[in-house]
Amino acid sequence: MTSSDAAVRSKLEALAGALRHFHSALLDFAKGEYEFLNGPVGSPFELYSLVMNHPAFQWLRPLSGLMATLDEVLDVKDRPLSAQNVADVRHALGLLFAAADTRFADFRAGHVRAQQDTRVRETEAAWRAVLSSVEA
Repeated sequence: MTSSDAAVRSKLEALAGALRHFHSALLDFAKGEYEFLNGPVGSPFELYSLVMNHPAFQWLRPLSGLMATLDEVLDVKDRPLSAQNVADVRHALGLLFAAADTRFADFRAGHVRAQQDTRVRETEAAWRAVLSSVEA
């Protein structure tokens, strides 16, 4: 592992962690919306089942998939990472949040609703700060 690879890996690991906090905040927001309409979620297993199967949580899936892909890349310890990996993550996040890309309109609509939540705003600011510190 070169020092350049180690630096990129470290930054992408920090970004992955920041995105997990953001995703958690979005999930808590979506759970709150669901509970407002349907009553309390009874257990962590019930929440897991809802997240996997209920349409009220479907808008989170593009971010979940992006995070899973990033984790897969980072899990391969003997694969050198480069500026291209950073560019790929930037591009994927850009598509997710770009108003012009209709594939992720449901995510963006959920994100807009969730921005009323302080934790969502704080965790979003944190991952964006990490991403901006990663040189492509």
